[in-house]
Amino acid sequence: MTILLTSANLAAILPFPDIDPIAVSLGPLSIHWYGLAYVAGILLGWFYARRLVDNGKLWLNDTAPMTRQHLDDFILWVALGIVLGGRVGYILFYDLDQVLANPIRAIQVWNGGMSFHGGLIGTTIAMFLFARRNQIPAWSMFDIVAAVAPIGLFFGRIANFINGELWGRVTDVPWAMVFCSPHVIAAHNGVCPAGPDPRHPSQLYEAGIEGVVLFLILFILTRWALALKKPGTVSGIFVIGYAFSRIFVEFFRQPDEQLGYLLGTNWLTMGMVLSLPMVAIGLWAVIRARQAAARQTA
Repeated sequence: MTILLTSANLAAILPFPDIDPIAVSLGPLSIHWYGLAYVAGILLGWFYARRLVDNGKLWLNDTAPMTRQHLDDFILWVALGIVLGGRVGYILFYDLDQVLANPIRAIQVWNGGMSFHGGLIGTTIAMFLFARRNQIPAWSMFDIVAAVAPIGLFFGRIANFINGELWGRVTDVPWAMVFCSPHVIAAHNGVCPAGPDPRHPSQLYEAGIEGVVLFLILFILTRWALALKKPGTVSGIFVIGYAFSRIFVEFFRQPDEQLGYLLGTNWLTMGMVLSLPMVAIGLWAVIRARQAAARQTA
């Protein structure tokens, strides 16, 4: 895509904030914003989940199917599911050839990072195993995690923005940014990987849609529509909402360099392909939840 940059375009380009990806350095130990984003997402999600569990009126038969202690114990499970699933998913979906050629790359999380779809699969496995071990209805377990998941998505995308990664396609919109800063260049051995062209800040689009908007939709469903009384509804709406959000943003996001566009197109990306089945899965979950609720009231 070629963009003609006029003086007016250049004047309108927003400066990319020069934020050090390392939040805190303690001698040889460096704590990155990306890691803190995961911690913040998990802890705030845990706090909100505890509030949902405390409110029995939100649940079927006015009783939450799990306790605060269950949520406390689940933190480690979900953290492992997110991290292991996210990394393995990225390798399988986006970077398999590179890892097969250089296996040590599998643990180099700075090379590519994490995959949401892999993290979702890892978290789903963790939820299923934890629910089974603790005799918690699986769909209610899925629902409570789905209700808080947008919190983690929001912080994760903000961290992507700070790192100057997963940038958007070249554009001339007034809010375009050049994703080069001294810290980004230093982190890539003196090279600005996004190049000098102004691009969509697609990380912020995702933070807003997948994070804020989707959280508000699920908040309304749980608090006002009492969707937790129909186990599987919140999970289904989350999966559908994320899928449509991701597909939409993929039209503005630059595809991964090693994959590019798929099937000879200039628009189809791996993110779209992985998100399409989620729509069908989410619709099935919602329909199943409604049918199950109807049988209980029949």
